[in-house]
Amino acid sequence: MTKSADHVANAATAAANTVSAAERIEERAEKVKQATSDAVDRTREAVDRAADKVESSLHSATDKAAHGATRAAEKAEEAKLRSKEAYDDALDKANDWLDVARDYVREKPVQSIALAVAAGWLAGRILRR
Repeated sequence: MTKSADHVANAATAAANTVSAAERIEERAEKVKQATSDAVDRTREAVDRAADKVESSLHSATDKAAHGATRAAEKAEEAKLRSKEAYDDALDKANDWLDVARDYVREKPVQSIALAVAAGWLAGRILRR
């Protein structure tokens, strides 16, 4: 072969190698692109699963908090009713005692005055100490 033919053969080989290298680069780029796309899809799925778990946990916590608040409100209402009943009972007893004391004073005014004087004297002695 002649020098020109060698140059042409070398150029053809170099061109073939360049095309082959370009094809390999393109194949690798496609593989990287596919791997990146797969990784993005897996990441998106993992994030979606995590978001679903967080949402479920949040709903569960919200439901539990609402249930707890409802129970606390019910207990507070029960305590309020029991307190009102105890107050009403105490008020009724105090009114009954007051009525008994008034009746006693009306029936026995002299003894009531003597009892009041004695109670005052005793209270004075106790408080003086």
